[in-house]
Amino acid sequence: MFRRMALCLLYFCASTAQSQELTAADIIRKAMDHFRGLTSYSQMTMTIHRPDWERSMTMRAWTEGDKRTLVRVVEPKKDAGNGTLSVDGNMWTYTPKINRVIKVPSSMMSQSWMGSDFSNKDVSKDTNIIDQYDHTLLRQYPQDGHQVYVIESIPHEEAAVVWGAEVLTIRDDWVLLEQQFIDQDGLLVKTLVAREIAVMGGRSVARVIRMSSQGKPQEWTELQTAAVEFDLELAANLFTLSSLRNPRE
Repeated sequence: MFRRMALCLLYFCASTAQSQELTAADIIRKAMDHFRGLTSYSQMTMTIHRPDWERSMTMRAWTEGDKRTLVRVVEPKKDAGNGTLSVDGNMWTYTPKINRVIKVPSSMMSQSWMGSDFSNKDVSKDTNIIDQYDHTLLRQYPQDGHQVYVIESIPHEEAAVVWGAEVLTIRDDWVLLEQQFIDQDGLLVKTLVAREIAVMGGRSVARVIRMSSQGKPQEWTELQTAAVEFDLELAANLFTLSSLRNPRE
């Protein structure tokens, strides 16, 4: 009994010391670095669900650092080849049917990506929240052997974002458990939730995540990761408009 109490006290002290050393911004940075790695490659299936229909797409995605992301649809056949490239805050899309690369204006970054509940900005895995927001640790609590941090992020006055605030729930192994998107009037608009966590690519990741709009329980988009690798060598020309149009990987 005494040994168990001592271990609990030791865990509490270690968790408290860690939270005192890390700022809210540090915790968010670690979570962003965790799911991107130095580089990453993943295979995913996106399912868009509506009350009267449902469709799925299989995709491949690559990231490098904070600012480079490439996503390409491989199935179904009618959507295969559609791609999205994000570099340094700029985004382009490619549609094989019209054989055209289109630059996405900043005003459309909050728009739906291919009819899903994810926005263009969500798919780009943008990490601007780190530098363009002020972060406050609201609370922390133990859960399933982990310490969980709840952080409120408020955008700077000059930040070009549509949200009035975001609230992130992050585990001490840097898995993002939940992200709430709140509008300028303080109303919850949509929520991203980790529905399944697994060890993949040598680290704990949210294998299944779901984005849903507030007040619309029958409308959601789920992203299931089938495979992921981190810190691998990528082709030098991967994150280019040429690669977006003509896949070589």
